[in-house]
Amino acid sequence: MGVTIWHNPACSKSRDVLRVIEAAGYEPEIIHYMKVGWKREPLAALIAEAGHSPRSILRHERGPARELGLLEEGVTDDQILDAMVAHPVLVERPIVRGDKGTALCRPVGTVLDLLEHWPEGPFLRNNGKMLIDAQGVPVPGV
Repeated sequence: MGVTIWHNPACSKSRDVLRVIEAAGYEPEIIHYMKVGWKREPLAALIAEAGHSPRSILRHERGPARELGLLEEGVTDDQILDAMVAHPVLVERPIVRGDKGTALCRPVGTVLDLLEHWPEGPFLRNNGKMLIDAQGVPVPGV
């Protein structure tokens, strides 16, 4: 099975996850969702496949979620999905489908749970934090 990443190159975590995937020897399908956007049903299926709800994968720190009223109680998953289709930036990223499943890869090390093989250690994130030590063991929480 191949690896697919829903990627935003403006996001450091998304860039780090893509780097891990490529360093592990994969040639992922890269979907630049900020350019191509989302279709409602495939997005809903992807969110469910990753074990999330639209609310739990809603990017609320930055972006228009607050201005659109999406953080208010009573907002439905359907309303959030509609907003995500209209405003792709509302979807937290990166989302990866790999050999072992699909996940929102935050923290970055989550991507390792999806891959059959990893980059050799030591492997550092772009920010200098160690992701995989010299013995090939993932560093927790990175």
